[in-house]
Parts: sequence; structure tokens; C-alpha cells
Amino acid sequence: MSGLESLYQQLILDHSKQRHGEGDLPDADASHHELNPTCGDEVTLAVRLDGSHEHVDAIAWHGDGCSISMASTSVLVDLVTGLEVDDALARAEEFRAMMRSKGVGEPDEDLLGDAVAFQGVSKYVMRVKCAMLPWVALEASVRKALTAE
Repeated sequence: MSGLESLYQQLILDHSKQRHGEGDLPDADASHHELNPTCGDEVTLAVRLDGSHEHVDAIAWHGDGCSISMASTSVLVDLVTGLEVDDALARAEEFRAMMRSKGVGEPDEDLLGDAVAFQGVSKYVMRVKCAMLPWVALEASVRKALTAE
């Protein structure tokens, strides 16, 4: 294992243990629950947009699952909180593209930040859904919040 792979593995383990954004968001605009029936991972992700519905003001979540799904949710919170809604959705799409890459190519580190740590996961088809779970929940939550305007 290369030094970079080891660093990425440690980042995933750290985020799975010290979960950023885990908890309640009582004034959420919308939430969405995602379940991976294959392994039982699940996450309910809530979002609050700013008053103009242009920025992701806050994210909170509850979940249970493997270290990959829990770490992916934690990294997502750090990466998209405070972004413009369009930028948050673009990052979700970039993360999806990375997960579909099967480890080939170089993800956009400027766009994905610490989420590039999950590139190695893309090589394992059964684990891709684990990493994607919170990102799908984010997209659904944001869309619900926007249509509730």
C-alpha cells in the first residue's frame, strides 16, 4: 500500500469514528432517508438552506453502517456546508463520477477535497453504494427543499 493510500485509509477511519454533522437539525428544510438493502447501511440526511435558498446553510444526519458509508457522510458535511446549492450538487455529481471510475483517472481534488480518499473504494463494486449513500440523500434533500419554496 502506498503512503497516499494509507493516508486515505486513515482519513476514512478517522471520519467513521469522529462523525462530523451527526445529530439533529430541528429547523431543516428537508430530509431524505437512504438504505442500502445489500448490506443494511442507512443514512437520514437533513439540510437547511439559507433564506434565499441559494446556499447550503447546515447539514445533519443520523446513520448506521460500515466505516465507508459513515465516513462518506462525515466528509460530505465538511465539503458542502456553506456552498451554493449548485456547487453542492456539482460536487455530488463529481463524487458519483469518481465512484463510477473503478479507480481509473484522477479525480478533481480542488472540487472533492478529502472526498478523493474514496477513489480506492470505486474499485469495489459492492462498496460503491456504501460511499454513495449520503450523496444520494443530499441530492434528494436539496431537491425537496427547493421544491418546498
